[in-house]
Amino acid sequence: MFDTKSYETRMQAALTHFDDELKKVRTGRAHPGMLDSILVEAYGAKLPLNQVANVTVPEPQLLQVTPFDPSNLQKIATSIRNDQTLAMNPSDDGRVVRVPVPPLTTERRQQIVKLLGEKVEDCRIALRNIRQDALKDAKAKKSAKEITEDDQKRVEKQLDALMSDFQNKIDALIKAKEQEIMTI
Repeated sequence: MFDTKSYETRMQAALTHFDDELKKVRTGRAHPGMLDSILVEAYGAKLPLNQVANVTVPEPQLLQVTPFDPSNLQKIATSIRNDQTLAMNPSDDGRVVRVPVPPLTTERRQQIVKLLGEKVEDCRIALRNIRQDALKDAKAKKSAKEITEDDQKRVEKQLDALMSDFQNKIDALIKAKEQEIMTI
């Protein structure tokens, strides 16, 4: 018998990755995940920001970064300032780094929605590749006479149902994110 569980697990992992990518996309409000891509030069190595500081959101339009080691304060502010994709201008008061989140323009919102389209397509491609792997495996097992032709057809129907389910989940995630981005 052919087991589709491993392929379903891989599809779920692809969807989880997609959801994590959506969390990094900037909306009008501040959230700690906005700074996940920041790498800070500290202790002789480039470390993710969350390993050298704590990121909080005291206000809807403000991020506050509190370094674990105050000597890294300037490096953190510089790393955030140098990341051109964020377009943020942090300031520090000697203890914490405050990062005001500027409001998005309508044009910038539309650019972000286009960027979402690319991320959606990447996720869909990943799901299709997983489905193709499963179909190849089922075909190989049928050729090796490990499963019957009826089993192969059943597997194809299961995979199509899985794909449909995951496509619906992607659509729901993207619709919610677009709504969040376009809301002023």
